[in-house]
Amino acid sequence: MHEILVSIRLALKNLRSNQGRAALSILGIVIGVVSVVLVLSLGMGVKGYIVGQIEAFGTDIIQIEPKVPQVNKNSTKNVQGAITGSVTTLKLDNIDAVGKMANVAGYYAANIGQAIVAYGSETKQTMIYAATAGVFDIDQQVKLADGIGYNEGDDKSLSQVVVLGYGLKNTLFKEENPVGRNIKIKGTNYKVIGYLEERGAMGFFNFDDLVYMPLRTYHKKIAGMDYVQSSIFKLKDKSLTDATIAEATDVMRREHKITNPDKDDFAVNSIEEVAKILDKVFLIVNILLISLTSISLIVGGVGIMNVMYVSVTERTAEIGLRKAVGARNSNILKQFLFEAIFITVLGGLIGIALGAVITFIATKVATNYGYAISFGVSWYAVLLGVGFSVVTGIVFGLYPARKASQFSPMEALRKD
Repeated sequence: MHEILVSIRLALKNLRSNQGRAALSILGIVIGVVSVVLVLSLGMGVKGYIVGQIEAFGTDIIQIEPKVPQVNKNSTKNVQGAITGSVTTLKLDNIDAVGKMANVAGYYAANIGQAIVAYGSETKQTMIYAATAGVFDIDQQVKLADGIGYNEGDDKSLSQVVVLGYGLKNTLFKEENPVGRNIKIKGTNYKVIGYLEERGAMGFFNFDDLVYMPLRTYHKKIAGMDYVQSSIFKLKDKSLTDATIAEATDVMRREHKITNPDKDDFAVNSIEEVAKILDKVFLIVNILLISLTSISLIVGGVGIMNVMYVSVTERTAEIGLRKAVGARNSNILKQFLFEAIFITVLGGLIGIALGAVITFIATKVATNYGYAISFGVSWYAVLLGVGFSVVTGIVFGLYPARKASQFSPMEALRKD
């Protein structure tokens, strides 16, 4: 124990006597650790925000979407197929058939499109969220600030009515109440029957800039299509989610006359499954990003090895003198190894502190822009940051420390 304490004191003394060199070595580690902490903290914050937005729809729902046959339902190809319209087999009749199941309390089908919306001299390119009337009952985040939502009769009669998002209402009408006014979509008048409370954005998708309109109206009068991109079903009993998914799958196969599951052109998922998929996606992304940011730690480690190697060369006489008065190879090895570890541990602690400050600032900035994202430094990020720094110190400090310990006293004194 005494030998270790002596090695620690000598290591600290040398670092104090070469503060400039030590500071540069520490800076390399700080940059690497900050990168690791930020990747983990920002990644977890964004994941928590997105999962929270999804779960805000309710955990007692399932969704049915188009799926490319013979492709896993979690594949990104299915998302591309739904957006580009390459899978057009999901119809309103299919959704209505699933909606008749015993455990379904309500449902709606939806498509998303784009159009230029105009009122007076104000125009805006915006997103259209075309949905059946059930959206106003099922989506917990769709709350009317004024007016009414359209009903099933409006949808089936192809009524030209719309409900505006809070932001779009402010853009087009400013302080004026839009209820009862007409806006133009593709040169045709649509009556505003209500507008929504402020909802905010999820990622780059701003719900407040949406135009809600009856799905059949959108199909016939704007998009010229008859298929559905997604559908949501609210369950009466959440504990029967798995059984309901199995029943919905059977119904859809009957509707599409599918006997081979590999040819399914639809996917049935629960919100919990979607959250699990996101967990896997973010885990893979975090691993890739950490792998990339670890390069900066390796670069910092190489810097430490170079600094330690130079230090060994400059202190040849000191090494020879210590060995001449009885210091063993292990004593020299410990001294130089402790120097490398102290540099990396100090760099790790500074990096974690700096990462915490940056994540705090990022949280404030996100909040100011209306995103309820909380970035925090987790214990996992702290352990990983400190662990990386310690391992870097040991790995890259070992070679110069070992080289110093192998000097013979006569060789070291002769070089001086």
